[in-house]
Amino acid sequence: MSYSNQIKQFLLQAKTDELKTKHFEKNYSELLVKVSFGQGSTANIPWISFLKEPNTTSKGIYPVYLYFKNIDLLILAFGVSETNAPIYNWINVEKYPTINSYFDTNFNKKPERYGNSHVYKTYDVHDLPSDEILESDLQNIITLYKLQFSEMKIAQPKENDKEFVASILEKDIKFSRLQYSKKLILRFTASLLTKPFVILTGLSGSGKTKLAQSFVQWICQDESQYCIIPVGADWTNREPLLGYPNALKPEEYVKPDSGVLDLIIQASNQSEIPHFLILDEMNLSHVERYFADFLSVMESQKEIPLYAESSVENGVPSKLKVPSNFFIIGTVNIDETTNMFSPKVLDRANTIEFRVTDKEMERFLNNISDIQMDVLTGKGAGMAKSFLEMAADKSFDSEDTTEINKILLKFFNELKKTGAEFGYRSASEILRLIKKLTVLDVHKELSTQDKIDIAIMQKLLPKLHGSRRKLCPVLETLGSFCVTENLNILKDVFVKDDFDFENHPDVQYRLSLEKIARMHKAAIDNGFASFAEA
Repeated sequence: MSYSNQIKQFLLQAKTDELKTKHFEKNYSELLVKVSFGQGSTANIPWISFLKEPNTTSKGIYPVYLYFKNIDLLILAFGVSETNAPIYNWINVEKYPTINSYFDTNFNKKPERYGNSHVYKTYDVHDLPSDEILESDLQNIITLYKLQFSEMKIAQPKENDKEFVASILEKDIKFSRLQYSKKLILRFTASLLTKPFVILTGLSGSGKTKLAQSFVQWICQDESQYCIIPVGADWTNREPLLGYPNALKPEEYVKPDSGVLDLIIQASNQSEIPHFLILDEMNLSHVERYFADFLSVMESQKEIPLYAESSVENGVPSKLKVPSNFFIIGTVNIDETTNMFSPKVLDRANTIEFRVTDKEMERFLNNISDIQMDVLTGKGAGMAKSFLEMAADKSFDSEDTTEINKILLKFFNELKKTGAEFGYRSASEILRLIKKLTVLDVHKELSTQDKIDIAIMQKLLPKLHGSRRKLCPVLETLGSFCVTENLNILKDVFVKDDFDFENHPDVQYRLSLEKIARMHKAAIDNGFASFAEA
């Protein structure tokens, strides 16, 4: 049975105020068909969806015709529900552009709705192709739709043997209407897998806490697996995190109201699933005062003593081991009310800086919408086991190890001349970070230079701070490593406000060079500079 006549009838009715749909076929090619011209009033984008149970238009994936009336464009798409997160995900649709990117490329704007669906075919309604082509296109996308289910290629989100894939996280975050680049999400997840302590710093309001929250909400089965704790300016010891023995009742240990102690104990008892502590505005107090025990056991793998053994009877262990399935994410804002991090803290973490480019701000302003965090809840819980297995792999080797080692040794030798060299810990964690980036980058979108760039940005630059006299020679050395011999780092880069970091052919490490240039300018202008910026 041909469906082309139904399509033409649909387009004709879409130009009227008629909302009734009873006269349309209810089934086609063994799929349920739903047609909508709006509810109560005419919609700007009427649609026809083709559904296989248990998918529904409000919760599922399905082939769909979307008629954008204001530009007379009919799109046949790999549809994704907007009302609720779908049970399944489309597979192998990455080669098809999203409707968001299609509109951005062709019309320099965002669509009113349905931006996360992928474009299969587009039609000018004033110049439709033949019935045979319309029918062929529809049958082809329906075949792809059915094939996913018949071959069982789509897994339920909570299957425990699902492989951790960063690109799925990226798509789910995008569906929640949060805006993060693919590269940033890749850096964040690779950093967590490298070491269970990540610091997010940068511009206030740029989405640091939201990224941490969205990830833990996505990979955890429920809220018992994570705590989001705002750090207080009055935190002068470990009690807000670990509690204290009751001096008046020696048999009692007072747990903190934050729930952190219970979270760590639960993580020890449930080693098969990850647990997360998010410390929001971590530097409102001096980190070393309340966090010293955690910094120590990160390296020693020893236990944190809580009280004298056999003196407490309320279920709190006398010594606390921070288990390998316990991850800590700290967010940092820099202003007159906050404190700087010491090298001891930065040396034990991957530090990711958040910046907002003009293009990102333009996209945001053109597509402002309410964030829907609820759609992320438990969506990646089936990948938790795989995530922990990847985190447990401490290997360093990768295809480009020889090249990376050569570059690291070059950095070490030059930085040593200025007293800014890195130690064994940093070297091993750089190699491990690069290995995790390689494993997660399944589409091979990152070059060796890109991975080294990320490592420099996250492991070497955060520890740099000081006066102009001390810092500028180090920054000039590092900057010269980020470009080819064709550029003079001072004359061609640092003094030029309009230097094109993103596209200049002689730039090797773009992220790092831009940051180094900003730090150098701050050192010249202010007489002092550090990695953290207000």
